Amino acid sequence: MFTKLKSSSISSLFLLMYSIIIFPVTMSFLMSQDSILFEWTILQISSCTMTFIFIIDSISLSFSNVVCLISGCVMMFSSSYMSHDPFLKRFTWLVMLFVLSMNLLVFIPSLPALLLGWDGLGIVSFALVIYYQNMKSLGAGMITVLANRIGDVMILISIGLLVLQGHWGIMLMWDFHLSSWVVLTLTIAAMTKSAQIPFSSWLPAAMAAPTPVSALVHSSTLVTAGVFLLIRFYPFLETLSAFKPTLLFISVLTLLMAGIGANYENDLKKVIALSTLSQLGVMMMSLGMGMQHLALFHLYTHALFKALLFLCAGTIIHNSSNTQDIRHMGLISQQAPLTIACMNIANLSLCGAPFLSGFYSKDLILELSLVSPTSFLMIMLIFLATGMTAAYSFRLSFCSLWSYMKNSPLHSKQEADPYINWATTILALAAIAAGFFMQSVFITFNPVPFIMPTMLKLLTIFVILLGLFSASIIWDMDYNNKSMNKMKFFFSTMWFLAPISAQPLTKFSMVLGTNLMKSIDLGWMEILGGQGANIITEKLSQQNQKIQIKSFNFFIMLMLLGIFMILMLFLSH
Repeated sequence: MFTKLKSSSISSLFLLMYSIIIFPVTMSFLMSQDSILFEWTILQISSCTMTFIFIIDSISLSFSNVVCLISGCVMMFSSSYMSHDPFLKRFTWLVMLFVLSMNLLVFIPSLPALLLGWDGLGIVSFALVIYYQNMKSLGAGMITVLANRIGDVMILISIGLLVLQGHWGIMLMWDFHLSSWVVLTLTIAAMTKSAQIPFSSWLPAAMAAPTPVSALVHSSTLVTAGVFLLIRFYPFLETLSAFKPTLLFISVLTLLMAGIGANYENDLKKVIALSTLSQLGVMMMSLGMGMQHLALFHLYTHALFKALLFLCAGTIIHNSSNTQDIRHMGLISQQAPLTIACMNIANLSLCGAPFLSGFYSKDLILELSLVSPTSFLMIMLIFLATGMTAAYSFRLSFCSLWSYMKNSPLHSKQEADPYINWATTILALAAIAAGFFMQSVFITFNPVPFIMPTMLKLLTIFVILLGLFSASIIWDMDYNNKSMNKMKFFFSTMWFLAPISAQPLTKFSMVLGTNLMKSIDLGWMEILGGQGANIITEKLSQQNQKIQIKSFNFFIMLMLLGIFMILMLFLSH
């Protein structure tokens, strides 16, 4: 057992030590707002140079710090959770490659070199999603990798367009006649990675991966890469007037779709995946309103409490004989008190409950949306989605805390495991305190004070309480009648987005393949290929045989006729 735990424990220790060491450096860069660029010239032939640029600034250091802290906790959790896996070392290497890809993406400001991290995330995520090697995980992996390929193609197109500028540095981009196309390609690339409408269906499908991978993918690595790309390019992207309104509209739709869909979902991991989708909508929404620093702030706080939520969900699933249906959960708080306490901290932070991490970032974004020049309809949809977030979060808490026991008691042996306890406790402390300590740094980016009426100030808390009230009414609703089933199907398939994005393409390719097989492989290729050649040679050989037989008979007749003629001449003489 020790040899199995060794690789993941060492990697978790390495990541946590790295996070602790660079923390003071990160704080000094955040306070001073300095940036350091390293340029390494790999090759120089005449005027052609191949360079590798490396940036150290407040955004890259803080992002790397959060990623490595969460990855360290996830690897510590994995050393117990995945201890039964015979290929734990391979799993550890894949996760470390995943973290390395994210760090490459963060520290490289040059678009072609950024593909190292961007493509690395896509390839390693495919390997991790299909880790269990069954049909479900393979299908989910294919949807994930194909959706991410669209983003990769868009990045390549933007690299081609930026040839006209003579460089690909993020920091040095300016307006030119193809700016609108570059903005479009980069936005689509970010939307595919961050699963905005219409590319949302891969995010719940990626739940086929092991729970530690889900915790890493959905908190601070793969899905946040798109948001990070937009934050990096933001000074250039906002030069296009249509960028902000379009992004705001798409993000609010995504936020609403995920919020409503999570209330109709019964799979524990999919509920949390849809909550990730709604929080990505919040980040994109704040970018659409011009609040890029608050988007980064919410990205960090969300990463901490979402990783905690996934680890708690993984412990519950592991202890419940791998049952993920929340309708089978009940009175878990009496059997796994630490896990449920941490899960409820994460849930309350997700809702934006006062004085937890989510409160300082999410409430600030919502309050700024009230005073920003945004349409009333958008504000209504944003607050409706916030209420939905509170409703599904409290629904999870109700199922775990107060629902009656529906099956045999859990085996709470995992509660005594030090690896799991330390991982969840570190993230729980971060989910409680990180927002309070980070707000003083991020508020300095937006120093303009604003005063709100008391009613608007309390609106966010009122919406959360309204979500709590609606969750208490509908959490045990009967879904068996036909109208409810139709609504459930509509919302649980993400407004038919999952079947529309996956099935038509799959059906088209399969029908096309079948028709090609029938018309070419079993049709023209048969006629013109091997079978046709066989038939033609067979007919030719038969004709040849007939001709030869006929010519032999003719030759014998001719010979007999000649002999007869010679005899007649001989007899006449």
